[in-house]
Amino acid sequence: MATLDFANVLAVGILLGGVYALVSVGLNLIFGVIRVVNFAQGAFVMLGMYGTYAFTAVFHLDPYLALPIVVPALFLLGAVVQRLLITPLRTEPAMQIFATFGLLLLLENLVLAATRGTAFSVVSPLASASIGVAGVQLSAVRLIALVAATIVAVALGAFLKRSMLGRAIRAVAQDRAAARLMGINADRIYMLTFGLGAALAGLAGCLLTPIYSLSPEIGTSFILPAFAVVVMGGLGSVLGAYAGGFIVGLTEAFAGFYVDPSLKYAVLFAVFIAVLIVRPSGLFGQLGAEEVGLRAE
Repeated sequence: MATLDFANVLAVGILLGGVYALVSVGLNLIFGVIRVVNFAQGAFVMLGMYGTYAFTAVFHLDPYLALPIVVPALFLLGAVVQRLLITPLRTEPAMQIFATFGLLLLLENLVLAATRGTAFSVVSPLASASIGVAGVQLSAVRLIALVAATIVAVALGAFLKRSMLGRAIRAVAQDRAAARLMGINADRIYMLTFGLGAALAGLAGCLLTPIYSLSPEIGTSFILPAFAVVVMGGLGSVLGAYAGGFIVGLTEAFAGFYVDPSLKYAVLFAVFIAVLIVRPSGLFGQLGAEEVGLRAE
């Protein structure tokens, strides 16, 4: 029985880690290139979830079919936010942080006003499906999020290393002035990167809609663990965001089961502090190079 309990908690932690990794990859990309701590990333996840709900309410189709609409819409929103909100504050890093936090509150309250605080849920045919592995039942929708997080991490890493645009993004992250001298439009790269980070949040929101009930504050519940994932894994490291998601998910699951559910965040941030004491740059980060392209992977 103890072995089965351990296996169940391990499975829950891995699946939860996939959720956190999915949310955190875009957040880490934005910081790595633009150096903006984007509190609004949680709001982008929330908008992705409500966009998926609106799609299913109008077309009565599976929520996963909303991906071709939700992801591009969030990309456009992210590009607009970067252009109109982040760019004017380029020389004021602290103000950029406050601006993204203000945007988080603004979007949450706009959705709250539109929905009047009513909670919604989206049902997928896969919601009740599960796969049994060695006596452990794995939720199909959480497995999809786990697989998606893995695909996103691998695809994004390959994109940054092998494509011309990815190399341009890395060049701007390393040295904006030198990248400009090489003919790279840094402002356009910033806009595309922020849009890509928001699109990844929209992807996360769409895939998480069948798992969680929707509320305007749902994004806030993801953002603190996501920041723990990003910092613990290494700022600017795609691999770090992916691996950090599983560290946070497993820590939360085991602390909730073996310690006390009310203390799981206390244990999580104790582990978070311990990791930073041993590795100030994060597990996969390189000291002094908290950016895409200068990381130990």
